[in-house]
Amino acid sequence: MSLVEIEDRDAVRHVVLNRPEKRNALSSALIEDLGEALHIAAADPSVRIIVLRGAGPMFSSGMDTADLGALASDPSRLHEWRAAILQIWNLCEDMAKPTIAEIHGACLGGAAELALACDLRVMAADAVIGLVETRIGLIPDVGGCSRLPALVGLGRAKELVMASKIVNGTEAERIGLVNRVAEPDELTAATAQLTGELLACAPLAVGLAKGVLNAVAHPGLAGTLEQEVAAQALCATSDDFREATQALRERRPPQFSGR
Repeated sequence: MSLVEIEDRDAVRHVVLNRPEKRNALSSALIEDLGEALHIAAADPSVRIIVLRGAGPMFSSGMDTADLGALASDPSRLHEWRAAILQIWNLCEDMAKPTIAEIHGACLGGAAELALACDLRVMAADAVIGLVETRIGLIPDVGGCSRLPALVGLGRAKELVMASKIVNGTEAERIGLVNRVAEPDELTAATAQLTGELLACAPLAVGLAKGVLNAVAHPGLAGTLEQEVAAQALCATSDDFREATQALRERRPPQFSGR
């Protein structure tokens, strides 16, 4: 079974995370397959829009805990591991074609950062989304800290990141985290309506407008992305991260220093 499935609906390509038995956890193998699928879609002239979604009960639970555990054992791998992921996430924002995250169930951690890298987000009202890295002694370091303030404002971004706050689709739409919210059984239709609106516009103009808008929203993106990884390097060697990953393996709440 492929870890990433492709579904073409005329000029709209659906790229589907296909690891439902693991809640579409973002393993290294899945991320590699996702990157390949996105590069192919970006280069295919018959594809005008890319929709990212997840198979099974949720979009994605976030980074695979096995990979996080390996980083706890060998933090020196952090920069290489993170750089490979960031290159793929950035492609969603950098390609000229519109990218849409269709979110159901849950979209957490690194998966939420993937959704933030997309141009637009459509979410089920009962789904949840959150950047939960501080709960395990890390920060969102594949664009979450850099991209979130432009969407929801600095104050809300601080609350969402620093407190690892999780919100449902209705609240996410209210604060500007997602563009559209729909009842679960209407999510597919809501995405189709949005793709139809985009297809009615000239693709060259859409792509050029996307580039200008991104430059306005993130004028210092390259610098803040480097700041994210520098901060994460400190987190990855901390006692808090080691304790959090051990707690995950033992299925217990972490006991952070100072508590």
